[in-house]
Amino acid sequence: MLRVITLNLNGIRSAVRKGFLEWLAEQEADVVCLQEVKAQEVDLEAELLAPEGWHVAFECAQKKGYSGVAVFARQAPQKWVRGLGFAEFDPEGRCLQADFETPSGPLSVISLYLPSGSSSEERQAAKFRFMELFLPQLAALRAAGREVIVCGDWNIAHREADLKNWKSNQKNSGFLPEERAWLSRLFDEQGWIDVYRQLHPDTTDDCYTWWSNRGQAWAKNVGWRLDYQIATPGIAARAQRASIHKATRFSDHAPLTVDYDFDWSA
Repeated sequence: MLRVITLNLNGIRSAVRKGFLEWLAEQEADVVCLQEVKAQEVDLEAELLAPEGWHVAFECAQKKGYSGVAVFARQAPQKWVRGLGFAEFDPEGRCLQADFETPSGPLSVISLYLPSGSSSEERQAAKFRFMELFLPQLAALRAAGREVIVCGDWNIAHREADLKNWKSNQKNSGFLPEERAWLSRLFDEQGWIDVYRQLHPDTTDDCYTWWSNRGQAWAKNVGWRLDYQIATPGIAARAQRASIHKATRFSDHAPLTVDYDFDWSA
């Protein structure tokens, strides 16, 4: 069994103070993908840079206190791939790929933090530029002959069932028609699989992974499903269980865990 967790931490040091490491130690996870670590490696303690039993890499943003992704893996990857080769976006620390050789074949697990466009028209335009650049990259990954799981905060709710107030958000970043159509292209044209939706096709209120800090969004469960594990069909077909942890809050996002019937032992 391969257990993969993805979580936007909205600050790794803040999440650690809220008990993230203690929770993680109980999860029996094999690979953990983190987004918005909001830290530089020089500022992190050894418990994060070299935790016992984990192989860890960070891809931090050049700007302090901003963005950044990480991957924790129980086995040493054959290779780490940092960034996407996008001059505009790689300095923001948005993608980190771990390549493994497993008894079930080659596997790549990617931690992705797709830009948000909610803060301004300029950032929405940047988000669209990232999406345009990333689409052929995803097609190449899909065709590479490896099993791939792209974990992360995609900052897009794909379907009406993926957010509470879909009617009032149709002109807002994260639920724009162009964004939703872009995700549909991944699924319908390139053949990627939304693993959570494969296992829970009709779930609504229990599917959310992000709640605004404004108002009483958390208390009223006014959420969005922004965090995904999007996988190639082979490993997606082996997904057995998917769960969203809400009992403990480490950030404004919730961890998404998926178990795959996949032999990845060394």
